[in-house]
Amino acid sequence: MDTMRERFAAVTSRLLDEDPRLAVVLADIGVDGFADAARRHPERVVNVGIREQLLVGVGGGLALAGLRPVLHTFASFLVERPFEQLKLDFGHQGTGGVLVSAGASYDWPSGGFTHMAPGDVALLDTLDDWTVHVPGHPDEAETLLREAAAAGDDKVYVRLSVQVNEVPRPVGGAGFDTVREGRSGVVVAVGPMLDNVLAATEGLDVTVLYATTVRPFDGRALRAATGTAGSSDVVLVEPYLAGTSTRHANDALADRPHRVLGLGVGRRELRRYGQLAEHLAAHGLDPQGLRARITGFLGA
Repeated sequence: MDTMRERFAAVTSRLLDEDPRLAVVLADIGVDGFADAARRHPERVVNVGIREQLLVGVGGGLALAGLRPVLHTFASFLVERPFEQLKLDFGHQGTGGVLVSAGASYDWPSGGFTHMAPGDVALLDTLDDWTVHVPGHPDEAETLLREAAAAGDDKVYVRLSVQVNEVPRPVGGAGFDTVREGRSGVVVAVGPMLDNVLAATEGLDVTVLYATTVRPFDGRALRAATGTAGSSDVVLVEPYLAGTSTRHANDALADRPHRVLGLGVGRRELRRYGQLAEHLAAHGLDPQGLRARITGFLGA
């Protein structure tokens, strides 16, 4: 199976052939994947070098000129380092584009903390009107990327990761998908966390919702699921900073008694490189850690 990044490069290269409005802006990362596309469309595949603020500035300029820019690099260099440019060149100027990140929270542990971005979605939450997709499989990434590229002038963030679910699920639109139904509470699994959540909740009488589009947050689906379950206890399992979406869940259930537990990446920096699986376990996001915390919260 190809990776999400490999699928991104292949799909976006084809979209460049099909849509003359599309442009790709890179900052050295991912250049090899667009080598053929750059030869075919040198005016619409731009590599600015290791200049992430310029990456976003050029993207904003292309959007002002009427193009649909797709910007790509590691999440820490796409959202955190050039945050002021995102705020101004896209938000303040009222332009749109597609940010496609790699690296996620700790996909490349040996790259160190400079290449980790567990706070990227929380940071984008401080800005207005961003759609955020978190696919859990390359097939889902392709669908969401195509949707984002064709989304007019919207601001879209697509968060790619190395961690994937074994089987893709139908995605599209902004709704949460019901994977399993139960009566003792609702667990929302975001993107690549689904397989671990399903393993962790095996045999538990809980509803599992699957989310690949987390902004806008599907409060209607959460309300419906808690009503069907007969319990307003909610566990959010996100592959980024723990608690990022708890406010949205609380808002959705504001008129009824409820409890919300936000599970995700902890705030404490883990200073040993390790491997992806070790980081998951250290943050309690492996099946064993999730089951202990979910059952402890729900009293299952």
